[in-house]
Amino acid sequence: MNRRVPIALVPVLALTLAGCQSAPASAPEPTGDGHGAIAGATELAEPALHLTSVTPAGEVHHLDLLDETSESLGEIARPTSLETDGRFLYAGRDGGVGIVDSGVWTWNHVDHFHYYEAPAALLGDLTGGGEPTVVASDLGAGVHFDGGEAVLLDLDALKKGRLEERFRLDVPAGAGMVVPLPTGALVADADGLRHVDATGAELETVPCTEPAGSITTNVGVVVGCADGAVLAVTDADGTTFERIPYPAGAEDRAVSFAAREGRPTVAGATGGDAFWLLDTRERTWTRIDAGEPLARVVAVDDADQHVVALTATGEVLVLDGETGKHLARTEPLVAASLADAALAPGVTLQIDANRTYLNGPAEDALFEIDHVDSARIARTFDADAPAFVAETGR
Repeated sequence: MNRRVPIALVPVLALTLAGCQSAPASAPEPTGDGHGAIAGATELAEPALHLTSVTPAGEVHHLDLLDETSESLGEIARPTSLETDGRFLYAGRDGGVGIVDSGVWTWNHVDHFHYYEAPAALLGDLTGGGEPTVVASDLGAGVHFDGGEAVLLDLDALKKGRLEERFRLDVPAGAGMVVPLPTGALVADADGLRHVDATGAELETVPCTEPAGSITTNVGVVVGCADGAVLAVTDADGTTFERIPYPAGAEDRAVSFAAREGRPTVAGATGGDAFWLLDTRERTWTRIDAGEPLARVVAVDDADQHVVALTATGEVLVLDGETGKHLARTEPLVAASLADAALAPGVTLQIDANRTYLNGPAEDALFEIDHVDSARIARTFDADAPAFVAETGR
């Protein structure tokens, strides 16, 4: 059933990002005697899943997937990119990154989960020279400005509503990444990877030619390289780095990675018809040719090994991750958005265990797709030019 849902607007006071001003947010995750309790937040029985979207003009909207209401969180500077860790949004543009706390999140306590909701807030603006590349996970957020600056943000401070830096380093101008680790980070540039501590002091170099793309799994932190990947695994003894090479004869490489949060198997897009599946638990690569150009690809890594892709013609395609067989396909949903060069970069697939979410900026819509049930379109939400979107609360 294709159901288009008009959003009931809940008006709130508009906020505008300015400098490093911040609004109240929640405290860090609970520990010790305060287990389960967070000042200023409500603990819930189930995750408060939302779609938080940003228009081309920088208007931030927050859609509750349970009751289908939406509120406006205010405005940020016009973004050209968006990254998320499932709670915080990092909206990049030339010269800065606007940071939004969605106010909804899940805390993994190893054998069970806690779910929280607190007031959403626009936390501030991180400035730097040039275009930013953001790597965000539950380990933190790293920002690389291509003008020559590398920044690691303090995640605990963000949880308290403050924008603070762990370090800011001068680095070579050009493409690069700052990849958060449980302690410190990996700083990537054209020369490879440098492992640094939380103050930015260099600990060691890690061989990696042409680093591009990163993702955090429940095994470790992945950074893509020209000849494979580096897997950083941290335990009580520290962080070790393993090399996972491509199979002999590989003719292409993964340039970005995407997967359901925390899963061990991730999809690596090549920019063409094929994609790689990297199993970080088994340290193996599998190449699958979809037979048509793909704009996005994400590993669901469920019991049936589903992979969800967005074709270059705007259709959502569900594949078998073991055989590459096409299992289901939607009609073209976002063809107009992909054809618009100004809108296409923000069109993404957001994946959880049961649903795929797709934004159509030109179509003024957000699509909820059941990737297990023959790519059935479960709901379609009216939305004001959702140029970028993140599923939050997970």
